[in-house]
Amino acid sequence: MANIELIVNLIIICLLIPMIIYAYNLNRSLKDLRQNQNSLAKLVAALNEATFKAENSIPKLKTATENSSHGLKEVVDNAKELKNDLLFINERADSLADRLENVISSSRNMPAPAAAKAEPLPPQDDRAMAEMELLKALRAIK
Repeated sequence: MANIELIVNLIIICLLIPMIIYAYNLNRSLKDLRQNQNSLAKLVAALNEATFKAENSIPKLKTATENSSHGLKEVVDNAKELKNDLLFINERADSLADRLENVISSSRNMPAPAAAKAEPLPPQDDRAMAEMELLKALRAIK
């Protein structure tokens, strides 16, 4: 009977040795997990803080976007008005240039007096002079 007790005790000892090694490894893993749990808690806290800051920044960003879009809309509207004005001025200048060209070509076809051939007559008024200058400027652009 003593032999059976000895054999049972040896079997128990043989089973306890891997159990002790497993318990030691498990204890070490749990210790690492607890240490990582603190790091994970810090990481979660930092993530919560970043989320809070982002949520608080959204209304400010929205306000800034609305303000800049309002200012940009005003600039675009002003640019459209200026574009329309420039198109109108360009159309008027083209028609004026056409009229001036017709007047000049018709005046070239007319026989000039003998005194006028030697020395051209100055324009009669300021408007005619301005039209001539405008015609010269338009031809220089083309």
